[in-house]
Amino acid sequence: MKKIIFSLVFTVAFMVVSCSDFLEVTPNAVLDQEQVSGPEQIDKLVVAAYSMLGNDHYDAPFSLWPWGNVRSDDAYKGGRDESDIQDYHFYEISENVLPTFGIPDALWYNMYVAISRANAALTVLNSVTLEEFPERDVRIGEMKFIRGHFYFMLKIIYKNIPYLDETVPVAEYGSISNVALSNLELWDKIAQDFESAYEFLPEDQPQVGRANKYAAAAYLAKTRLYQAYLQDEQHNVTNIDAGFLEEVVKYTAIVMESPYRLEDDFAKNFLHGSYENGPEAIFSIQFSTDDGTMHGRLNFSDVLSVPQGLGCCDFHKPSQNLVNAFRTVDGLPDFEDYNSTDVDVNSESMDPRLFHTVAIPGFPYKYNATRTYEEDWNRNPGVYGVYASLKENVDPDSEVFINIDPFYGNSKNRIVIRYADVLLMRAEALIELNRHNEALDLINEVRARAQSSTTFIPYAPNLEVALYQPGVNCTWTQDFAREAMRWERRLELAMEGNRFFDLVRWGIADEVLNTYYEEETSRRSYYSNAAFDKNQDEYIPIPQQQINFSKGLYEQNYNY
Repeated sequence: MKKIIFSLVFTVAFMVVSCSDFLEVTPNAVLDQEQVSGPEQIDKLVVAAYSMLGNDHYDAPFSLWPWGNVRSDDAYKGGRDESDIQDYHFYEISENVLPTFGIPDALWYNMYVAISRANAALTVLNSVTLEEFPERDVRIGEMKFIRGHFYFMLKIIYKNIPYLDETVPVAEYGSISNVALSNLELWDKIAQDFESAYEFLPEDQPQVGRANKYAAAAYLAKTRLYQAYLQDEQHNVTNIDAGFLEEVVKYTAIVMESPYRLEDDFAKNFLHGSYENGPEAIFSIQFSTDDGTMHGRLNFSDVLSVPQGLGCCDFHKPSQNLVNAFRTVDGLPDFEDYNSTDVDVNSESMDPRLFHTVAIPGFPYKYNATRTYEEDWNRNPGVYGVYASLKENVDPDSEVFINIDPFYGNSKNRIVIRYADVLLMRAEALIELNRHNEALDLINEVRARAQSSTTFIPYAPNLEVALYQPGVNCTWTQDFAREAMRWERRLELAMEGNRFFDLVRWGIADEVLNTYYEEETSRRSYYSNAAFDKNQDEYIPIPQQQINFSKGLYEQNYNY
């Protein structure tokens, strides 16, 4: 049994409520004010907030695969057909996206429940002294980290969101406008949570799963990186702020001086058991089996991505465009012509990370030589092709592959931030600061690890990755470095929920995706109706249910 700091015991809603006079009995699964106001109760509130990291559902997942991957050029929706979770289909083609969809409302609600739990814990933490509760400052840091994490996700999905901290009573949550803060002010609020977390958290935690100082530094760098790309109200990137980029450089340097480092093999980031919480995993969501609950604390974000040949339901399918992107020419990415033809992995040179990211017919599934992934494992290859996503999945013969009929879940951790992301964030900041020569070694460090990531894939043919060598195989200008860095982010972080948000941050989502839609039409006919509308589709609409909840106080996003 994996030992983690929270279990399903604490998945019930911890809400501090004020009861009307007629309500004299405290409802089940709800704690009243007296029950949560003493030092002895604080850790229960803290654990309740941590538990929200895994309290999502497969149709509104915190892994963000529908919003970060399916909306991008990395993944097809998958499933039975276009009508299977149709909301996702509309996100995939950037058409018919409506404020009345139920899924984004559920996602919004669940994230604000998490924020409410963090706020409830902070309210009590602020009311005690260090003498009464010696772990007070550390727990404050943890709760601000958790709150910052959920606000960050809300921000990159919806853009304009209400900011509610522990000073706002729950009863007043509907009275704070989602545009009370400007875009920059909202980013600052999120950054301040991570700054406080960085100040209060220790470098190491005694329990696996708790945030530490380096996790806060990494997330602060990520927040400042997004903030650096200044956007107007129509979502146009108008400038890149050097001051925020310098913050990225500062805090990534702190992480680079920590014990964290790249795994020696890329595969180890996506394996269960002793590989979890490894040297690259700066912060991970912890899952478990055999913990006294019915099925264990499983990753419900990603249960839908299991291939139909193993269970259900064959969603989150790598695109042909993504597979083609792993093609190499003399060991380097083929920036210009990578998608001109569909790659033949048996005859062309490929980046090894392809075989860790994508299940390909004819090759072992998740490194299991007795489980060959075949085309008939796909639910609807005529619509969604023949590939499956590997990173979030596990060997089906392992003890962590759990039948939760009709689905199959697993208890492998999900990494939120890993060291490779930190290196590439730093490279990005340096490039935009016109210090691109300093970014070369960072990008090459990631590529060198890719070169050596072959231990688990002895069956993969024609693997070739080269480092960038200015004057030998490239000319390392700022423009070339920027393209190399962006390409590296795609290959390294593919199917991990980042791609669409990267494109929006860079201000190129319309250009990249409309080209993708045009090229994909010959492969997937449903893309013939796709069109990304600049100044609208960068964010999804504020859920109409939430606008109604605020009695019209919330403002809808631009152009919806």
